[in-house]
Amino acid sequence: MSALTVDHSSYDYEWDDLVRIWEETDAPEGCKVEIIEGIITVSPSPARRHNLIASLVHRRLVLAMPEDWAVVQTQAIAVPPRKGIYIPDLAILPLATLDAPGQYVAADDVELVAEVTSPSNGNHDRISKAAGYAAAGIPLYLLIDSFAPGGPTVTLYGEPKSGVYRVLGAVPFGKGIDLPAPFDLTLDTAEFPLR
Repeated sequence: MSALTVDHSSYDYEWDDLVRIWEETDAPEGCKVEIIEGIITVSPSPARRHNLIASLVHRRLVLAMPEDWAVVQTQAIAVPPRKGIYIPDLAILPLATLDAPGQYVAADDVELVAEVTSPSNGNHDRISKAAGYAAAGIPLYLLIDSFAPGGPTVTLYGEPKSGVYRVLGAVPFGKGIDLPAPFDLTLDTAEFPLR
């Protein structure tokens, strides 16, 4: 099953209008509703292998991050400069950020995001979300791309400047990738299933 998009971009909605539409979208249970470049996108539940990869990364990050941070799945992140509300597969942010009302957090509060591609969302994760996360200044973006054109690859982006990330490292599945401080972790990708 692929993602469904409802393009509201021709209406040139303001940020508050987009957020209201997003909040009022009644998607089937288990689906993920995001705004990507002003377009409402509804994605089905991810496949089991997708969730396995997210769970393996989640487990490693929990062991490496500071105790006053949380690693969460399904947390919406507001990216107003790109007319976006993204829901990454994993986000790391201070625990205190979660103790507030509302459905989304500001990108300023997020330390790392991780996306695991699916056949239907690869371009969003590789292009639109990478640009959005960089524009929002999120320090680290971990892209786990099972469907990369050159073969399954993990890429770590960082040092966002002028809306663009620098590639800090890229490895094929099976190799380790180093995450810098405060994680100081080599993420072993050997456990990641191939398509």
